Amino acid sequence: MTIDYLIQTFQRFNRDYFGGGLPLPRLVLTRAKTRLGSFSCRRKLTWKGYRTSDYTIRISTYYTMTERQVQNVLLHEMIHYSIAYTRLKDTAPHGIVFRGMMDNLNRKYGWEITIRQNTRGWQPAVERKAVERLVLAVQTADGKHFLSVVNPKSRIQLEERLYRLSDIRWHAWYRSTDDFFADFPQVRTLRGRRISADALHHLIQQKCTPLET
Repeated sequence: MTIDYLIQTFQRFNRDYFGGGLPLPRLVLTRAKTRLGSFSCRRKLTWKGYRTSDYTIRISTYYTMTERQVQNVLLHEMIHYSIAYTRLKDTAPHGIVFRGMMDNLNRKYGWEITIRQNTRGWQPAVERKAVERLVLAVQTADGKHFLSVVNPKSRIQLEERLYRLSDIRWHAWYRSTDDFFADFPQVRTLRGRRISADALHHLIQQKCTPLET
């Protein structure tokens, strides 16, 4: 489970079940043992009444869960979010309004959202050790952009070659532990995957750390 997966799933559920009316909240992965998910926001009293902001949904990765189980947890928290964002008044945290929305999603769309999930007997997920990769970003003279995951032993050799090539406009080295790069082959030569300028900018800003020279 990744943040990118939660974002994509949230956006799909928001469109399909909440009319697209929920702004993207802050999505966080936790290692909570007793709470599979949680929703929080700030409440500020104004002259017009309470105003909510800073919406956050947290999903635990402590247990091994199927994709379906994760989706049910996310939908549970999205119901809380919808109630808070639309300023509906409920009789309790899981009151009449919450249960009505939950029952509708379960009955109409076949979900298995519950008030509480019994995790007795569930197995803790094995926390994967982050793998750090050496990432090379390149822009060629004709405006194309490429990304590579490079074998660290080949960095000096490739760096020397890059400076000798006239068709390289710009290049930079980064470190990353993001799973986006997990299926990249680790190369020893100047080859990589072509990527758009916007996607490259997003990746090096959000998923990479500049390599100190």
